[in-house]
Amino acid sequence: MKTVLAIAGTDPTGGAGIQTDLKTIEAHGLYGMAVITVVIAQNTTGVFDMQPVSAALVAKQIDCVFEDIRPDAVKLGMLYDTDIIRAVAERLRAYHAENIVLDPVMLSSSGSALLRPDAAKALLDELFPLCALVTPNLQEAAAICGHTIRSRADMERAAQAIAPLAQGSVLVKGGHLQDCADDLLFADGQLHWLPAPRIDNPNTHGTGCTLSSAIACGLAQGIPLTDSVKRAKRYLTACIRYGLALGHGSGPLQHKVDWDE
Repeated sequence: MKTVLAIAGTDPTGGAGIQTDLKTIEAHGLYGMAVITVVIAQNTTGVFDMQPVSAALVAKQIDCVFEDIRPDAVKLGMLYDTDIIRAVAERLRAYHAENIVLDPVMLSSSGSALLRPDAAKALLDELFPLCALVTPNLQEAAAICGHTIRSRADMERAAQAIAPLAQGSVLVKGGHLQDCADDLLFADGQLHWLPAPRIDNPNTHGTGCTLSSAIACGLAQGIPLTDSVKRAKRYLTACIRYGLALGHGSGPLQHKVDWDE
């Protein structure tokens, strides 16, 4: 059985973070493992408190995984501060980890900061070069490349600016576009537009976690990057289209769905 390690923060309601990563991995028929970086008090209405795990304990969790059940892919989510980022990067380099997908979590969907301002540089310097793919949303991509993103042309400029910071591949997610949910993959020096209709469902809590974990599942199974991204987007669309309605805010997705693999 192929295995995927998720390194991220928690969500006690199960809608995002490590809980959603594990649900996604399970839905793909792979074995999921989890290293917790931050314990977060949140629900569908917002983030209320958080407590980071010590960098030393994060590193030790990673050791325990790699020394026993080596993952075929690694998904990175909320890392929060410079010490955790450096610890994660150091351990992933030490174990020569492969198929790393980074969702550069900076803000929650409710607007709460999930990455300390002084940690952004460490994220770019330490982790981006290790990643097979980074998956920023429009707000995160704008913060990384330094210019506002409002159009498809802006997305193309951002993708070409961000890709060299990683291993040449970036997925700029267009879920916050006004008229569609088209994503843009820049890989192998080429732009690939991945069109998708905007689904009338306000419950999209955890979509970024779900998509990046699904991509990691594809890479773990040996599926090429572009095909892994396309497959993951089909899966995410099915999760949103299911129309699960839980909670008083932007609700979670249903992860056990029928979809076109």
